[in-house]
Amino acid sequence: MDRQQEFVLRTLEDRQIRFVRLWFTDVLGTLKSVAVAPAELDGAFEEGIGFDGSAIEGFARASESDMIARPDPATFQVLPEPNGSPVDSARMFCDIQMPDGSPSWADPRYVLRRTLSKAAERGFTFYTHPEIEFFLLKNRPTDGTEPEPIDNGGYFDMTSHD
Repeated sequence: MDRQQEFVLRTLEDRQIRFVRLWFTDVLGTLKSVAVAPAELDGAFEEGIGFDGSAIEGFARASESDMIARPDPATFQVLPEPNGSPVDSARMFCDIQMPDGSPSWADPRYVLRRTLSKAAERGFTFYTHPEIEFFLLKNRPTDGTEPEPIDNGGYFDMTSHD
């Protein structure tokens, strides 16, 4: 067991986390989740969690449906709870593998790793950043109507509509 796995297990115990959500996405980017008890994580780190890949868009046909979700402890995060409720869950992203332990070619994380590796071999460096978008709204309506935008301007409009 490596240090990051030990950190995860220690944090789960110290924070009294009851559920760990193992996250992965299908080929369309839709988030999928399997919840496990902290007691199951030792085995999940070692062997992964088996699931039916044919039920996930783009992963496998029914005849080759056995797949494994292996949690990546470097992605561990305690999840905040709404309204001041006690924190009782955490999450980790998973790498998807075939039963023999080889990576699944349909796993978006593996697709990204392969692509970054090919780009690096050709001398490219990949940079990315988030783009934060938002809408400004007038005061929140209390009568059940829809929120109203502050302005009517559109994206790249020639003149202001304010």
